[in-house]
Amino acid sequence: MTSAASTLVFVGDSITDAGRDRSDVGSLGDGFVRLVADELGREEASVRVVNVGIAGNRAVDLARRWDQDVAPHGADVLTLFVGVNDMWRRFDQDDPTSAEDFEATYRRMIAAADAARGLVLMEPFFLPAREEQREWLGDLDPKRDVVRRLAEEAGAVLVPLHGILSAVAEREGVAAVAPDGVHPTARGSRLIADAWLDAYESLSRRD
Repeated sequence: MTSAASTLVFVGDSITDAGRDRSDVGSLGDGFVRLVADELGREEASVRVVNVGIAGNRAVDLARRWDQDVAPHGADVLTLFVGVNDMWRRFDQDDPTSAEDFEATYRRMIAAADAARGLVLMEPFFLPAREEQREWLGDLDPKRDVVRRLAEEAGAVLVPLHGILSAVAEREGVAAVAPDGVHPTARGSRLIADAWLDAYESLSRRD
């Protein structure tokens, strides 16, 4: 996707948001989206990157603001990254989201993204930082399965983040990647950006 100007839109939660200035449409935050934009800016001058991530969002939150925050940008390539808060709210606020509800909402967003030439689905990840958090994966795993299955159904490119980041965390320690299990360090953001860039390259080869 290196021809005429392409708009790349990233929608998600805090990992996408990464402290962006929500009053400035050009603000990309200081996470993986910024790294992606910097990399592509060196290679593809015509690429426009838009970050509409909002910290704390679950799938239902993304779906509610889709028409206002996502659709108007007319994404050529849309990246959807959500799921960990759908798990987390069960444990910190006793407000669970079932895998079935998560899937129904996710399907609506995929349907709404139909105009995009390319769709990238980021697998939600969680790196247990404490022993008692290992059981949390029992809630996240079915949601990861949903994202993987829907990527295949929709012909989207999947970014298999959970396995990628878990492997690095096993070698280097969770603190090197995401100290609380979710919010990435600079190292973690680089890993996420590189995984996205690999996916983008595979998407480009389809054209």
